[in-house]
Amino acid sequence: MRHVYLLRHAKSSWDDASLADFDRPLADRGMSAAPRMGEYMKAEELIPDAVLTSGAKRALQTWELVRPHIGDPVSRVEDNLYMASPDLIFSWLRMLPADVMSVLLIGHNPGFEELAIRLAGDGKKKALERMRKKYPTAALAVLRFDVDAWSTIAWGGAFLERFVRPKDL
Repeated sequence: MRHVYLLRHAKSSWDDASLADFDRPLADRGMSAAPRMGEYMKAEELIPDAVLTSGAKRALQTWELVRPHIGDPVSRVEDNLYMASPDLIFSWLRMLPADVMSVLLIGHNPGFEELAIRLAGDGKKKALERMRKKYPTAALAVLRFDVDAWSTIAWGGAFLERFVRPKDL
């Protein structure tokens, strides 16, 4: 069994119009939501073996606020995860090492929403409905693949175990 935890970055600030999108920091609401999601992950034992995060400032800040709650798994910053297509993210998932049983990805919409919808062939009905309706900032999709190797995952092959938004906590 393999798990993918897709965490959209927390709410970002639009206060400084001179900043490039990549450089936008978290807003106060995001600074509050990210550690709550980390606490939730710890309480629910959703602890990843590895983390891949976008290099965008708001994604990195989200990771820094989640990290204290889930330990210090192997992590990598991947600038190309910023606005990555679902196909690119899927190809990264298929190349994960065999010893990684669960991975946390921290990134952006629209790629994350599209990826989650395309991966989840089945799942808990309410979670699927909420996720397909809207994938808000700091939302977490927990997807399970019943496979032995990452290289064998397929579109529609995941079961959506849960979809949690900050307002649910």
